[in-house]
Amino acid sequence: MATVNSQTLSERQKGLAACACLMAQGDLERLEPAVRAALDNGVTINELKEAFSQLYAYTGFPRSLNALGVLNKVLENKQATWQEGKPWTRPAEWDDARKAYELGVKNQTQLSGRPFNYDFCPQDDYYLKSHLFGDIFAGDQLSAADREIVTVAALSGLEGVAPQLAAHKQGAVNMGNSQQLVDELSAWLGSEGYTLHSQWPKGEPNPYGKYFIGQSYLADVGGGVMNVTFEPRCRNNWHVHHKQVQVLICVAGRGWYQEWGMEAVEMTPGTVIAIPAEAKHWHGAAKDSWFQHLTYHKDVQEGASNEWLEAVTDEVYDQLK
Repeated sequence: MATVNSQTLSERQKGLAACACLMAQGDLERLEPAVRAALDNGVTINELKEAFSQLYAYTGFPRSLNALGVLNKVLENKQATWQEGKPWTRPAEWDDARKAYELGVKNQTQLSGRPFNYDFCPQDDYYLKSHLFGDIFAGDQLSAADREIVTVAALSGLEGVAPQLAAHKQGAVNMGNSQQLVDELSAWLGSEGYTLHSQWPKGEPNPYGKYFIGQSYLADVGGGVMNVTFEPRCRNNWHVHHKQVQVLICVAGRGWYQEWGMEAVEMTPGTVIAIPAEAKHWHGAAKDSWFQHLTYHKDVQEGASNEWLEAVTDEVYDQLK
């Protein structure tokens, strides 16, 4: 009932959502600390096992098994405060195909808000009813409401699944979450950088990638303005713009800008920075967030150029808070 009545995501729900979203993206580097944080905030070990197992139906066995591998690695240094959760028991529906199918019909009808029959493809119709909403939903570690938080978070991290994401956002409400909570979940995933929701084009892999640590993308948006997209932890090398001023405008996610010898400045949507000519600097994404900024040059003088310098080391980058 805490899930049903809440209009604010709990730390436990955030933990489940973060782990689900990163698992769906296959981002194992960020998943490991997210798993630790989830366990610190009340998600049980058995709930994470159930969440990662459920999501194989949405993201595939490889990512499910990889996520379970991360959980297993984290548990090698198990903290005393982490909860095992209620003991796992084998669902009775696993031994009775008809019961599993009937449970699946019930769950799918509730989630969809009406009877759902995928007559176009009887195979998938059966798999959905008997296996996904039957066998998988028969587990008792997660409530139906929590299962939809996990599913919405996972689908939010994937591209090309907009119809399924829209259906599960409504399904999350039908399964017991408030509309306010579902809206907050989507906003939170974006604000914390687990997903990149932006009206600006991501573009193609950056042709200047050799001057970056991590993956970045470049899109020409016209008028001499470029949009640069950085994956989490991605940053460009120290560099200097000679005889020209570079302007950065953050449009999505969170990132950093730093001039040589000065404290780093956090960039969030709406942050504008004009970088003086001849100033040695770098810019890039936060550790746990995608980052997009527009960039253009002004006060360009004859002979203007860019000079790429050394990389921003992990030692420097990891000191940023």
